[in-house]
This record gives sequence, structure tokens and C-alpha cells, in this order.
Amino acid sequence: MKRTALLFALSTMMISCNQKTKENQHSGDAGEQKEQVSTGDQANNDANESFNIEKVSYSNADLGDFPFFTLPEGLTEQNKPLQKKFDVCFFPVNGIMTPFEGKLYKVNVAAKQGEEYAQRYFEKSMADYMTAIGAVKIFDGEITKEEYERYNKKDPNKGDEGDIGYEGENIKFYVVRTKDKGNIYIQFSSNNATGKLNILQEEAFKQTITKVTADEISKDLSEKGKSILYINFDVDKANVSADGKELVDEIAKALKNNTGLKIAIEGHTDNTGDATHNKKLSNDRAHAVLSLLTMQGIDKSRLSATGFGAERPLVANDSEANKAKNRRVELVKVN
Repeated sequence: MKRTALLFALSTMMISCNQKTKENQHSGDAGEQKEQVSTGDQANNDANESFNIEKVSYSNADLGDFPFFTLPEGLTEQNKPLQKKFDVCFFPVNGIMTPFEGKLYKVNVAAKQGEEYAQRYFEKSMADYMTAIGAVKIFDGEITKEEYERYNKKDPNKGDEGDIGYEGENIKFYVVRTKDKGNIYIQFSSNNATGKLNILQEEAFKQTITKVTADEISKDLSEKGKSILYINFDVDKANVSADGKELVDEIAKALKNNTGLKIAIEGHTDNTGDATHNKKLSNDRAHAVLSLLTMQGIDKSRLSATGFGAERPLVANDSEANKAKNRRVELVKVN
């Protein structure tokens, strides 16, 4: 009887231990899942939640014009700075490289000829000036290898002038909040040979793309003798896309507003692929535009259509951006 009771007690203890082990494993799995949720793209959300620009006091300092201050005496821009009217720059918020957008200045800093570079001189000059203009330090430290691997391919300026944000690089990040200049983000780093400096004046993106109108087409034809248009077609076909037809509608309006106007429709491509194929494609596309215009009541005698393929590029076909410029339709005033 005693032996039976002892065995029963031991069995109860083993079951209890197994249940606790499973509970601990389950708890551990939940913790791992929680950690996974806070990595990757979620990292920026976590960083933004912990950084609130509204809690930063306004600075009353007279900052002048962008990029707002000079380099310390004896130091100079090592190469031509990277300057963009609108771009993105990543700054460390709690060790998470977080994107901010606006006007951007990035530069490598070196000693002038005949001078010696000193890391302490650059860093103290910068830190003291940050204090003088009412900047608030947000971060002073290094990012992890994992963080670098997470964000670096998202930075379009990685490896360019003044690039900051590498594993093992000490980064000092400050914010200046102003009423007249907006939010200004500053980060710098240094070793015993050179330094790097990034300044971003935060701005919201402003859309500048507008619909081409009949009035603009008429103005170009009157003042320049031609109008360069980017009408969308189906890939490698002469079928005009839906938004391309909207632009053809504007051409029709321009012709209806000036009944004496005659135009030549010229199709152009970039130099990708076979030249004979490109010339035929550009010719078919020019005639497709002509056909749509006649369907809207424009007399065919006022129109002609020709394709030139890649024979008359606007710019050199040396980049994707330039090739896009060469894929166009030109309206040329005939009379």
C-alpha cells in the first residue's frame, strides 16, 4: 500500500513538471514571436513611437540658410558634397536607422592643405555648436550588424559622399526644431583621419507632375514649333493605353481650338533592341495617334505620321532615365 502511494505521488510530480515545461516552452515561443514582430519593417515604427519631435523644445537661434553652418576652421569639404532638393536620409533613433525626407546635404570632411585633421577637434567643434544653437542629442553610439543589414539596401545614397550608418561607426545624432526653418536633423561621425556630416531639413513631398493640357500643347507648337509628349502604349505594341488616350484627347482639343493648324506626328524610341523593329514600332505608334485623332473628328488632311525609331534621340541613350526621355511622340507644326 505504501509503495502504491509512493508511485502515485511520483507520477503526479512528473505530470506537473511536464506541464510546467510545456508552459515555459509556450511562453518562450510567444516571446520569440513578439521579437520577430518588432524586427524588419516594424523596426521603423518602433523607433518612431519612441521618438516624438513634438517633445523637443523650439530653438530660437538664428540659423541662416541651408545647410545652416560652416565647417570648423581648418577643415573643408573633401569632395563635392551630395546635395538634393528632396531625398531621404537615415538617422539612428534608438539604434534603428530611421528615414526622414527633405532637403539634404552630405559631405566628407578633411583638413585643409597644410593643416592636420584631429578627431577630437571636429567632434568637439560640432558638439559645442549643437549646444549653442539649441540642438537636442537623440543618439550617440553604434548600430548593430543586424541593423545595418536590415536597412542599408533601402538607402539610395549608400556609399556616396558623407554616407553615415555602418556597423561599428560611432554616430552622433542631433535635432534642431525651429518655427521658421522646420525640423533639422544633423548627424556626424569621425575617425582620426576624416569626418562625415549629414544635414537634412525636413520637408513634406510636393507632387510636381501635372496633366498636359491642350493649352500647353498649343503654346509649345506656337512658340517652339513642336510639342514633346510621352504617350503611354502597351509594352512593345502600338496600342495606346487608357491614360495615353487622355493625352490624345488634349491634342484633339488643341487642334479643334486652332482649325488652321496642321501637324506631323513623329514616333521615337530608344536604342534598345533591333533598329528595324524599333522604326516600325515607332511608325505604328505615330499612326495609332493619328487614327485616334481622326476618330475625334480631326480632318486627316491636317495630319501626317512617321516613325524614326532611335535615329533622332533627344539625349544620349546612356542611362535608363535618358532612354525614357527618348521614348516619345513629337508633334511638329507644319504651317
